[in-house]
Amino acid sequence: MEITAFLSRKLARRFRTYDSDGDGFIEREDFTQAGERTTKAFGLADDDPKAVRFQHSLIGLWDRLSSAADLDCNGRISVDEYKKAFTNRLLETQESFDEGYGPFLDALMAIADEDGDGKVTLEDHVAWTGALMNISERNSRSIHDMLSDEDGLLATQAMLDVIREYYFSEDPASSGNWLLGPLD
Repeated sequence: MEITAFLSRKLARRFRTYDSDGDGFIEREDFTQAGERTTKAFGLADDDPKAVRFQHSLIGLWDRLSSAADLDCNGRISVDEYKKAFTNRLLETQESFDEGYGPFLDALMAIADEDGDGKVTLEDHVAWTGALMNISERNSRSIHDMLSDEDGLLATQAMLDVIREYYFSEDPASSGNWLLGPLD
């Protein structure tokens, strides 16, 4: 996969959402802390089956990412290592993306979709994007408004489509490119 200037900006933005403590590196602890913040935002105890599934899913993402990106095996990933992982086929095809990201999204939606209808409300979207990725409430609200259906809800499949679009679309006007708010 070629890293275009536009994709490089998107990857840098995504990297910052992973880097919970802002130290310039992604570490396993960033993932576990993000998971804890997210489950607590929805009032789940650490041993709740949904919380356990979500934490396992997050650690699975970390393991997949670190095996592709942590080239010096020091337990942390720099933004350059993160970007390089994409040139090394971390997201080879949209189908492999769906296979890798789908289970994580299902685990997340099991938490965020509190009524189990397959869709998240504005409030739930604000809660999980803030807790998991440190996205401001203002940006979360704008993102949700842009991506939601006419009833103001965001379906799981629509979310997967938008996330996939974020990584694979080179069209700046594409709604998926607003997944994390404005690119800096």
